[in-house]
Amino acid sequence: MKQSEINKASTSELQEALVESRKAYMNLKMAHAISPVENPIQLRLQRRTIARIATELTKREVQ
Repeated sequence: MKQSEINKASTSELQEALVESRKAYMNLKMAHAISPVENPIQLRLQRRTIARIATELTKREVQ
């Protein structure tokens, strides 16, 4: 999810995306533990997406 998409999304959509992203990250991490994932950069990208969404949600709570 790009930053521009995150900025345009509503708070409820971001919360849903955060749950889905965390679930996808855990599945990817488990798959990587069993056998190496074809593209291990996916782990980093998923982590950064989670961080972007969480940061935007925190920013909205403060305002």
